[in-house]
Amino acid sequence: MPILNYTTTVDAFKTVSEIEYILMKHKAMSIMKNYDGEYITGLSFLIDAGRQQVPIRLPVKIDECLEVLKREKEKSPRSNIKATREQAERVAWRILKDWVEAQMALLDIEMVKLEEIFMPYIEIQSGQTLFQKLEEKQFLLEG
Repeated sequence: MPILNYTTTVDAFKTVSEIEYILMKHKAMSIMKNYDGEYITGLSFLIDAGRQQVPIRLPVKIDECLEVLKREKEKSPRSNIKATREQAERVAWRILKDWVEAQMALLDIEMVKLEEIFMPYIEIQSGQTLFQKLEEKQFLLEG
């Protein structure tokens, strides 16, 4: 099965601005882009959790996406899969936008809370995300 959005031609910067707009419409605050050289590697923002604002760091993993595109291209050499860093950037951001849109639809019908959606991406004092901290502890919750 082909990778979602593998043929997208939408520039990553356009997709990032679409994600920012979706987040802003759902009350995200202080949205900031994270960069590695000329590539946007994620978005950081705050959400209001009532008593406090919670920092969220939403990453996009371009290198990992590129490796998947390369593997898919090797499996199907005649396919029109572009296994370039630029395409990986476009694909990764486009998929993230689709995920954010789907999550916001669940929020709109009050099936979830904003904090639930972004829980793995909550940035804790160590600079890690909650997911990274749990992964480091092999998902063992302290007693």
